[in-house]
Amino acid sequence: MTTTLLIAIFVIGYCAITLEHSIKINKAAPALLTGIACWVVYVLSSTDTHAVVEQLQSHMGELSGILFFLLGAMVIVELIDAHDGFDIITSRIRLQGKMRLMWLVCLVTFFLSAILDNLTTTIVMISVLRKLITHKSERLFFVGLTVIAANAGGAWSPMGDVTTTMLWIGGQLTVIPTITELFLPSLVCIVVPLGIASVRMRGLVKPMEHRALRELRSSVVERRTVFVLGIGVLFLVPVFKTVTGLPPFMGMLFGLGFMWVLTELLHGGKAESEKGILSVNHAIRKIDTPSILFFLGILMAISALESTGLLHHIAAWLEDAVGNVVLLGLIIGLLSAVIDNVPLVAAAQGMYTLDHFTIDSFFWQFLAYCAGTGGSALIVGSAAGVAAMGLEGVNFFWYLRKMSFLAVAGYLAGAMVYVLQRAM
Repeated sequence: MTTTLLIAIFVIGYCAITLEHSIKINKAAPALLTGIACWVVYVLSSTDTHAVVEQLQSHMGELSGILFFLLGAMVIVELIDAHDGFDIITSRIRLQGKMRLMWLVCLVTFFLSAILDNLTTTIVMISVLRKLITHKSERLFFVGLTVIAANAGGAWSPMGDVTTTMLWIGGQLTVIPTITELFLPSLVCIVVPLGIASVRMRGLVKPMEHRALRELRSSVVERRTVFVLGIGVLFLVPVFKTVTGLPPFMGMLFGLGFMWVLTELLHGGKAESEKGILSVNHAIRKIDTPSILFFLGILMAISALESTGLLHHIAAWLEDAVGNVVLLGLIIGLLSAVIDNVPLVAAAQGMYTLDHFTIDSFFWQFLAYCAGTGGSALIVGSAAGVAAMGLEGVNFFWYLRKMSFLAVAGYLAGAMVYVLQRAM
């Protein structure tokens, strides 16, 4: 009964999120209600309330890390944008052809995601796209492809996607074999959608209205300083994690603190009215708080399903019903477009030992690829997609109509390449 009720609540909440534009209710509201309702049902059906509360507190520790990471990244990117830092990039991009710009943006996203992570990269690239393409209707298609590129780029790097990182930390994968074996399939995963999109991608992007230098909000020195150090801070987050062993959100918050001090010193001699939008205080007020609450609600709902053992049972049922490791990996990848890929991969890690599948074996590498890229099939299927949904207001059904086919085509093509690559 409890399981049925939890599934019903999750499905109703999921539908409310996807129908945001039809029911005129911000998706953060049903996400929060769904997350809390799942935990209420779980705790009321349990005979040990204390144990459930401990599980919730444990999950909230992990969830808060994701939320603080997102908060820090959004504020730093907003701070760079407030200082017109992205103009340093966009002023050098002279491509007006949509197809050439599409390839450039997506390939930069692909490689950047492997160094940073898919969530941070998506936030950065959306900020760049806003400068390059002023009309939102034109920009949305680029944003959708950016999500696919970010997820594909994150899959082949231990620092790029959280599930690949989990398998790396868990000892199922090592760095060099992961990069060498998954790079080509991941590249195919984005090249195939780009190739399909190129067939119908014609015309020019409407020219940006470049502001004169005197209209920019910061001086050349301030703009370059904030841009270089801000991007540098984002790049150093994976290094911080590797060196200290602390979670990534600690590195992101350290970077935010550093940028806060830097901007205060840069504008220390200015009046408060002159600082205006150049301050961290303004950046914090400007970030999309509902998107952060949306993240919280979704992750709370998923954590409740994980705590009840439902996700583990799904993974175990799949293993018994399917058996074939290729089909199992493909199904887990597509499931991750609906259910968060983290608990699915965690369930697989718990089900199989290194005696069953050895380090860097076919299954673990294929699982990293599928879980990392399969979420692109739906806009809510990955952290990058959810970020794009919040920042650009990407509609669930618009993405389903325009992008899902491209994402699935790339996903299956990359999977085929990996299977053939291992067979050879």
